[in-house]
Amino acid sequence: MSATCCHEGSVDARSYLFVPGDRPDRFEKAWASGADVVILDLEDAVLPEAKGRARDAVAQWLSVERPVYVRVNGMEAGGFQEDINAVAKPGLIGIVLPKAEDPQQIDEVVRRIPTDARVLPILETAMGVWKALEVAAAPGVERLAFGSIDLQLDTGISGDGEELLYARSRMVLASRVARILPPLDGVTTALDDADRLTAEVDRARRLGFGGKLCIHPRQVDPVNQGFSPTPADIDWARHVLEAVESLESGVSQLEGVMVDRPVIERARRIVARATA
Repeated sequence: MSATCCHEGSVDARSYLFVPGDRPDRFEKAWASGADVVILDLEDAVLPEAKGRARDAVAQWLSVERPVYVRVNGMEAGGFQEDINAVAKPGLIGIVLPKAEDPQQIDEVVRRIPTDARVLPILETAMGVWKALEVAAAPGVERLAFGSIDLQLDTGISGDGEELLYARSRMVLASRVARILPPLDGVTTALDDADRLTAEVDRARRLGFGGKLCIHPRQVDPVNQGFSPTPADIDWARHVLEAVESLESGVSQLEGVMVDRPVIERARRIVARATA
């Protein structure tokens, strides 16, 4: 899988790595980390007194040779207008919009950025999750991202497992209905717990997510691996396609298991991703 391709954003992008906008010394390292997408962050990762400095650093670093996303400050927070004005230039793949809750917010961003740039809304409030389909269907939206930590704060939910299952499933279904890319799961805050990261990636993949937000370069490889077909997946898929290649019926059996059109299509998708 081409790192350059994924840096530019695609259906194969799995890992989205945040980098604090006031740490330009880390920009190049993030670009070389193996992350499919780099997000230069002007919001949560930057203290209020450093916002202006971060904005200038991000604007200066943007280049068509190293395209990135930028997370701006939310519309209800100070700095949104200044952020958009500073980064709406070549090298911007898209805007990561925090606290997204309404299609009108998306329209406002789209009007201010280059025509080929995209919007990646973060759903992190009760209203945002409730309006997931409306936001997902707004013109210019590439995919949704889950702000699980902020949603817990907004709703009083305690826990990131089954407690947030409804919100995650709502985002997956909304993305499919709107015909956009599968959503991105929220961050794993435990930087030194590899088992937890692996478990959370596996959960997200099984629920239908297509990737995950990362907050440290060492999370990138496990996320990329977790959202890629395993050798066993690829072997199974190829076995299915070989077995049904000469069949005339739409339904058959393979080793005692029914193989019908959805199973065949799943096998085709796995092989396509493995060879992309």
